[in-house]
Amino acid sequence: MSLFNGGFDDFALILVLFVLLVIVACACD
Repeated sequence: MSLFNGGFDDFALILVLFVLLVIVACACD
């Protein structure tokens, strides 16, 4: 189910969570 090879899974997950956090923060501001 991963879009990337093993080494990038954790980075991609953190990146997605960070982006979602920023979107939520901007929406709530």
